[in-house]
Amino acid sequence: FTQGFVDVRERERNYKRGSMKQGRQLMNLHNNEAGRRAVIRKTRVNCKCHGVSGSCSLITCWQQLAPFREIGDLLKDKYDGATEVKINRRGKLQVKHAQFNVPTGEDLVYLHESPDYCKRNNTVGSLGTQERICNKSSEGMDGCGLLCCGRGYNSQKVTVRERCHCKFHWCCFVECKTCVRVVDLHTCK
Repeated sequence: FTQGFVDVRERERNYKRGSMKQGRQLMNLHNNEAGRRAVIRKTRVNCKCHGVSGSCSLITCWQQLAPFREIGDLLKDKYDGATEVKINRRGKLQVKHAQFNVPTGEDLVYLHESPDYCKRNNTVGSLGTQERICNKSSEGMDGCGLLCCGRGYNSQKVTVRERCHCKFHWCCFVECKTCVRVVDLHTCK
């Protein structure tokens, strides 16, 4: 079902054999299949016993999808190890650099390097990460170490005014006080 649904837009187009458009079409179809295989690979079989006092006289089993995060982590690992390919004159994808292995149906492939999102790039609409607010204590995507792309960050103390000590009055309004606090603000260099 998913193959017919996800791949339909790619399969309904006929591009010139060996063209870049056909290359993108084949890349998308390959990666769609790799995504389906990742979902299948992470699918689990769950079983439940039925019977008097846990006798398990009848077992019901079913397949269950893994949590979305688990599938996403697997695909992220595959993205990090994706193989660069090119389209040949016969209209087939082939490995761009001969020293690399031919990708399996579970591997992801790409035709072009991704743009550097650390730097401003008007062509792809990326503002870069310079002057972006980052979280000094985070090791995740919002952390200064990752978000600032190794350029470091500036820190400053900022006074923030915010609503606080809010109370609901019958009927029907909320009254708040204004609190002032000083916070550390970190921005990418």
